[in-house]
Amino acid sequence: MSVVIEDTLSFRLLKAMKRTRPAIWPALAELGLHPGQDLLLSALWKEDGITQAELVARLGVEAPTVSKALQRLERAGYVQRETGSGRTRRVFLTNAGRELRRPVERAWRRADRELDRHLTPEERTQLRAILSRLTES
Repeated sequence: MSVVIEDTLSFRLLKAMKRTRPAIWPALAELGLHPGQDLLLSALWKEDGITQAELVARLGVEAPTVSKALQRLERAGYVQRETGSGRTRRVFLTNAGRELRRPVERAWRRADRELDRHLTPEERTQLRAILSRLTES
């Protein structure tokens, strides 16, 4: 039995996620951010001063991906890394990095509004609960 990829739930979730890109990515670009760097900053907004290894674990990406993103964010003046004991490197937000929080969160809220236009309040509640269950660690 063959599977039509476009009929899978995974494909439809991916398409829904891609629908949010126009609301998020241009706003990030205006702030000098690349896609994904907002998620790294969000982890630091929740807990500043965590290690690079903790960022890797929380974001579920490869260490070189986090390292490259941190290099860019550091060059832009949004974070600074400090070496702790051994090879441990902690990452701290700068004032400029903290100031990005509101504009980045606004972009994400715009993306939610784009999705919300297609859902009833009940559907939004159900979808949020389902997605939360699917993405629990």
